[in-house]
Amino acid sequence: MNIRNRWTGAPIGAGLAVALLGGCDFQSGGDAAGSGGSIVVGMSDDVLAADPASGYDPGSWLLFNNVFQSLLSFPRGESTPRPEAAKSCSFEDRNRVYRCTLRDGLTFSNGDSLTSEDVKYSFERAIRIDDPGGPAPLLSTIAKITTPDVRTVVFQLNVPDATFPSKIASGAGSIVNHREYPANSLRKDGKAVGSGPYKLKSLDKSKAVFSVNSGYRGTARVKNSGITLDFFRGDQKKLASALQKGDIDVAYRGLTARDISRLEESTAAADKGIDVVEGTSAEVQHLVFNMKDPVVRQLPVRKAIAYLVNRDALVSQVYHSTATPLYSIVPAGITAHNTAFFDKYGGSQPAKAEQVLRGAGITDKVKLTLWSTPSRYGPATDGEFRAIAQQLNASGLFDADVKSLPFDQYEKQIAAGKLGVYVKGWVPDYPDPDNFTQPFFGKDNVLQNGYVNDDITGRIIPDAASRAERGTTERAFNELQDDVAEDLPILPLWQGKQYAVAYDNISGLEWTLDASTVFRFWEISKY
Repeated sequence: MNIRNRWTGAPIGAGLAVALLGGCDFQSGGDAAGSGGSIVVGMSDDVLAADPASGYDPGSWLLFNNVFQSLLSFPRGESTPRPEAAKSCSFEDRNRVYRCTLRDGLTFSNGDSLTSEDVKYSFERAIRIDDPGGPAPLLSTIAKITTPDVRTVVFQLNVPDATFPSKIASGAGSIVNHREYPANSLRKDGKAVGSGPYKLKSLDKSKAVFSVNSGYRGTARVKNSGITLDFFRGDQKKLASALQKGDIDVAYRGLTARDISRLEESTAAADKGIDVVEGTSAEVQHLVFNMKDPVVRQLPVRKAIAYLVNRDALVSQVYHSTATPLYSIVPAGITAHNTAFFDKYGGSQPAKAEQVLRGAGITDKVKLTLWSTPSRYGPATDGEFRAIAQQLNASGLFDADVKSLPFDQYEKQIAAGKLGVYVKGWVPDYPDPDNFTQPFFGKDNVLQNGYVNDDITGRIIPDAASRAERGTTERAFNELQDDVAEDLPILPLWQGKQYAVAYDNISGLEWTLDASTVFRFWEISKY
């Protein structure tokens, strides 16, 4: 599968994501709407697209997850998708066929009926348009879609794909009205017609306004009367100020790690009734090694770096404990997570770093440049990499420095193979170990670092992808993690946490911070 890039797009670290990231009872939106007040949420991200065939950024998926229904969705706190627009779904023919039956009475917000024709149209349209900024690669295992009747849709897959339910439970599975969206091009008027819990009333560069969809029929229980998103367009100081002044109810994605730490300790914030709510996240960051670079293609050099990097110091000193050390490519909270890198290299072992270099005949200091792009991963990234360089240099084994590039130049240099060691961050499309392994080590992977392991691509990944019971993949993914720790094409650094910062008259945030990365408007209430 050719994954098109869900690398972290929002500021992290000193712009670490402050996120508000579902119930299984049937619900009609009108029954619950109006029981709570409307809520203003401030965020640093923009919404780059209102058409699900295009957007693949955090802001756009926020819109999709609330305005559009998918056949399946992730209930709060769960990593297994459950029926949403569908009444039921199941695999057939050894995970090569996936059949779904729709709920009765589904309608779009304009009153049109939602049928299997709309489902088929939505997927085929996204694949056909194949927008460079869209989610089509997540749908690459679809070979054919048929609709035996108005409530049944059947997906024929070109390979067994047990992760297919998770993929279509994401923003990539958004169902659009076939009467409202052109078949071969994107909708460009900034409007949206879906069947989800909310309707998009307006969208411009400064804000997006959402009202409750009274015709919604699904699993969400709406606990407010509407949401307004105020866009701060990367201005972290303005976002923090708006929260302090009471101009917004909730700060989402954009407060710095230092801001969060100060708010948690601030008596003034407590006196104003400002609370910090912490949740889990599957967002990760890695050092990536160019396996063709003349310096780090040497395994002893990569091992020495692995022995020297002190993750505890990074997360405490740079990220103010708003992240946790990560010792594998599959983060904690995701099926099959292990600690392969800790088991092999420990936390920080300078003596072993020296031993491995000297054993390879490397006696001079290793000259190394660490490449960063704070315009993509936040201003703390440069500070983090300077701290890593200091750790390497303090050992007396390295002469490391740090350089930064704007993101567009950064990506071009990586593609050209000109960067030896660089940073990558990742926000998952769905909470399954496949989404932390296939994009990195499968065919046409996003690392672009020249790492090839035929056993991983030819046996482990296909075997894991064929297993519908995801618990049975643990052995395969553990083997994969151990192999990667041995080969060292990347070095995991940290796993993020999620935070919601809000006034104490806001409730429900504890149900919005989980590894699915779904921002559930309907869970938040104001009283």
